[in-house]
This record gives sequence, C-alpha cells and structure tokens, in this order.
Amino acid sequence: MAFKIGEVAEMIGVKQYVLRYWESEFDSLKPKKSKHNQRMYTKKDVENLFFIRKLLHRDGFSIPGARRILHKLRQQLREEKLESKFQNRQKQSINEALDSAKQIADSLDQLWMRFQKT
Repeated sequence: MAFKIGEVAEMIGVKQYVLRYWESEFDSLKPKKSKHNQRMYTKKDVENLFFIRKLLHRDGFSIPGARRILHKLRQQLREEKLESKFQNRQKQSINEALDSAKQIADSLDQLWMRFQKT
C-alpha cells in the first residue's frame, strides 16, 4: 500500500513542504514516484517519518543529530543481522557435525553387530 504526500503529511502532523525538506536531509527517505510524478510513501517510509518527527520534535535533536542517531541505528541493525547470520552458520555447522557423528555411530554399531555374529 502506498500513500500520497498529503495523506502522509496529515498522518505525521507536518506540512507537505516539511516532508519534502526532510527528504533532502535524510538519505533513508526516498519515496517512489508514481507515473504522474507524485511521491508515493510506503508503510516503512511512514514509520521512518514518525521516528524522525519524534527525534526532531519530541526528543529535541537537530537534523544533524537525528541523522547521526539514524546512522547509528542502521549500523547496529546491520551488525545484528551479521551476528545472526554468523550464529545461524555456526548452528548449521554444529548440526552437520552432529549428523556426521550419528552416521559414524550407526556405522560403528553395524560393524559391531557383524563382528559379534562371527
């Protein structure tokens, strides 16, 4: 679902020109354009705008300060994703090692059974 600039401005509680200004100040705000060249905001864009408004209006950050906060949060998120990928790979390696160990144990059991029959 996409929202036009007027709808978003009303939701966020700012004027349309403020949204256009924020787009020039925050790299993370890049709404798509319709074939009629209208800005079309996604749900994620709207969530970002609510957060930016909070940083600027409620928390009292300057625009450069809000940019730094957003940059740090994006960096943290990237690091968490990398950590999660690393943990998933470790888990996969452990599971593969366990599977190999089970196969070896099964093979040894079969050999032991054959040895006992002779």
